[in-house]
Amino acid sequence: MPAVSLTPKGPFSLAASTRFLECFTPASYDHAPDGVLRLAFPTDDGRSVIGCALRQKESAAPGAAGTVHAEYTLHTDGNARPAAGATAAEAARTQIARILSLDIDAGDFSGLAAADPVVAGLQAEFPGLRPVLFYSPYEAAAWTIIGNRIRKTQAAHIKARLAQEHGQAVDVAGRQLHAFPVPAQLRRINNIPGLTDVKTERLHALADAALDGRLDAAELRDQPAEFALTDLRELSGIGPFSAELILIRGAGHPDVFPRSEPRVHQAMAAAYGLDATAADDTSRLAAIADAWRPYRSWVALLLRAHAQDRPAAPRGIG
Repeated sequence: MPAVSLTPKGPFSLAASTRFLECFTPASYDHAPDGVLRLAFPTDDGRSVIGCALRQKESAAPGAAGTVHAEYTLHTDGNARPAAGATAAEAARTQIARILSLDIDAGDFSGLAAADPVVAGLQAEFPGLRPVLFYSPYEAAAWTIIGNRIRKTQAAHIKARLAQEHGQAVDVAGRQLHAFPVPAQLRRINNIPGLTDVKTERLHALADAALDGRLDAAELRDQPAEFALTDLRELSGIGPFSAELILIRGAGHPDVFPRSEPRVHQAMAAAYGLDATAADDTSRLAAIADAWRPYRSWVALLLRAHAQDRPAAPRGIG
């Protein structure tokens, strides 16, 4: 079985990633308490499926994050096979690292705490937590279309049913998982219980866009964020909020302040002890967030996690 080793640069905890996924509604993640994170997902090129088991060893160096080992299988046309050549193996490694934000050098992330007590409080509350992403921009975009104007729990049920009924089943470290349908398969599904015909048509258009390369994670991250967001908003059914989610949580851009996510704004206003109108003043909040560079996306995620864990917490966490 192919395997890769990923050495975190800066703090990282696989256990924290697993706990996050357990509480992240779109993931519908069912954790087995054995220290293994099991994932199944379409590859970035949308033509195969990866089943992946991740483990983290303790580091011998005090304070250092242990190496993450990932064993994976590549499934094409329903058959498991080794990654074909160096290119496929590197693509798998790149995607696995991105999903856990291990492709980012976080050596300076802890340093933000010295200048900002709110960030210090968040890092102490969630030690080693980096953003755990949707498996690809394609899957993030599918989630935004499915979940538009319905409850998250309902959307998660629909997404999970699509995986179970139309996605590839894979065995990962002794458990069977179902990956979300690859774009070509999603394109062939004409009736999705719980979704309107408009949403189904938008999912078909999304599948076409993915196969055309319009949701390439590296390309989205390489261009200026405002250009990437403009390109994403050209996709059917993708508005400002969805575009930010795809770029930040799908492509894994580490340094975007989410201007269209009111829950982050509310959590931020509460954490910084701002007045009642501050949550609506995006420019004011963005100016504060400038101090988080180059990890604005990461701090925003920690704020959301803090607000979700403590909805009734007093104002201020610094």
